Amino acid sequence: QVQLVESGGGLVQAGASLRLSCAASGGTFSRYAMGWFRQAPGSEREFVAAISWIGGRTDYAGSVKGRFTISRDNAKNTVYLQMNSLKPEDTAVYYCAADEGYSSAWYASLVPSEYDYWGQGTQVTVSS
Repeated sequence: QVQLVESGGGLVQAGASLRLSCAASGGTFSRYAMGWFRQAPGSEREFVAAISWIGGRTDYAGSVKGRFTISRDNAKNTVYLQMNSLKPEDTAVYYCAADEGYSSAWYASLVPSEYDYWGQGTQVTVSS
């Protein structure tokens, strides 16, 4: 059973940066596509960024492209989300997720239901 633990959230002012981390255990991390999703109060969970496990292809939601960067360190079983130029609308609980399906080897899914394992989430609050 794969376990994912996020960290790095917090309260920041608009324009600031944060780096989220997600440490994985209990599985073969290097063979999972990894994704970051977020959920604001009263909203559905939405895709933020994802990275495949072959080639490290990345994909981003349009609202974060150019500001956020997803990366992975297979030696540390960790995926990161570097968030720059944060905006109040980025406020949400951020979740990392792992997809062990082979179909996501080259292209990580953008769909939450495709992911098999989820972390507990970390709160990011951006004040104006």
